[in-house]
Amino acid sequence: MKIWVDADAIPGEIADLIFRATQRLQIPAIFVANKYLRLPVSAFISFIQVEKGDDVADGLIASKAVQFDIAITADIPLASLLVPNKVTVINPRGDLYTHANIQERLSIRDFMSDLRGSGVITGGPRPFDNRAKAKFAATFDTALTKNLRDEKLRPAEPKIPPSPTET
Repeated sequence: MKIWVDADAIPGEIADLIFRATQRLQIPAIFVANKYLRLPVSAFISFIQVEKGDDVADGLIASKAVQFDIAITADIPLASLLVPNKVTVINPRGDLYTHANIQERLSIRDFMSDLRGSGVITGGPRPFDNRAKAKFAATFDTALTKNLRDEKLRPAEPKIPPSPTET
């Protein structure tokens, strides 16, 4: 299991929670961004700097994250790519993206984008506060516990002996 962080706009308080969890559980966390990030020195924390451009970090995360991984992102289109691949996706405010809600979230995002594109002032997200931080911490802890348990219960890959023609 790995933790993938879409780190271009991650709140510092959320990054700190991720740092502590990686150390406590000894799980690798990979921060992906198109600008340099100063991160704590740790065997469990790494950073991949991608080229500047739309969705470059998203593309890298979407191509690398696999079942039992956790992705932290506010990017709903990225979440819509990860959820079908059984990646647990949490936004920095603690909302869990699932098969049951991702299409609705994507539709709302697209609708709001269309409104803004036509000149309607929609307002921005509410300020990040302690309630959002607490919700993230609870959702993240639950996801870590579940994914660690599920990963341990995963059946081992069967070992297929070589065929007689391969010897």
